[in-house]
Amino acid sequence: MTELSQTALLLELEPVVAKNLDRHLSMAKEWFPHEYVPWSEGRTFDGPLGGDAWSEADSTLSDVARTALIVNLLTEDNLPSYHHQIATLFGPDGAWGTWVGRWTAEEGRHGTAIRDYLTVTRAVDPVALERARMVHMTAGYSNSHDESMLRSLAYVSFQELATRISHRNTGRATGDPTCEALLARVAADENLHMVFYRNLLAAALELAPNQAMRAVAEVLLDFQMPGVGIEGFGRKSVAIALAGIYDLRQHRDEVVAPVLRQWDVFNVAGLDADGEAARDQIAAHLDDLERAASRFEEKRDARAARLAARA
Repeated sequence: MTELSQTALLLELEPVVAKNLDRHLSMAKEWFPHEYVPWSEGRTFDGPLGGDAWSEADSTLSDVARTALIVNLLTEDNLPSYHHQIATLFGPDGAWGTWVGRWTAEEGRHGTAIRDYLTVTRAVDPVALERARMVHMTAGYSNSHDESMLRSLAYVSFQELATRISHRNTGRATGDPTCEALLARVAADENLHMVFYRNLLAAALELAPNQAMRAVAEVLLDFQMPGVGIEGFGRKSVAIALAGIYDLRQHRDEVVAPVLRQWDVFNVAGLDADGEAARDQIAAHLDDLERAASRFEEKRDARAARLAARA
């Protein structure tokens, strides 16, 4: 079966983009970052204005809640890299170009709102945060599929949902109703973004089932969150997983499995040998995730038991 070129895929999917752009705009709610920040709690920091230096005692959040907030924010900070990727892939014209601009504008307020909250409430060390931002943004971000439109669509279908869950659970972990409300608002945007991309990939599975199935398989087999380049990400992600903010069980059961089920991948018709092989890889990967998630849960439970015994 002849594969469709990137250009052909873009042209064939343009009506689907237009339809889902209209759907998105009809459902997206206007909101304002400044309304979610407790400005009255703020006070001047040290430096040119002669305020008070940040100290650990300023923060009422747990260490893991702060870690999750920093990871979430630094991930949002790399928006210029993400914009460059999708603008390069999708182009500036038509419904594709309109979506690129709208998505970027909506994502832009996430970092603004979270940083304002963290700064005003003195939740994290602002100097360390700014230094981490400089390092992370200077490095930029590029995933291993940034030259493939279908793989990029598959990736963001999973990644936007994972980000939604991470934001929601981080908000709950803070124990601060203000922060929880802010991150719930951010998560609502991420959910709409996920639905947009998921619907496009669903259309691609009908248009080019073998290419789309292969794209999904390859993305799943080496999936990494966009914050992977953050300094100390491995250690931070383990702490986040141990706290139940985002772990392998959530990744499998709340991200991967629901999206695959929405696409009905195990009933897609018209696959050739490679398409079938890709689907088999997806099924095997789900089983691998199940085993890995169960092992992690066992280790986490054993660790919790040891800590309780010491206490």
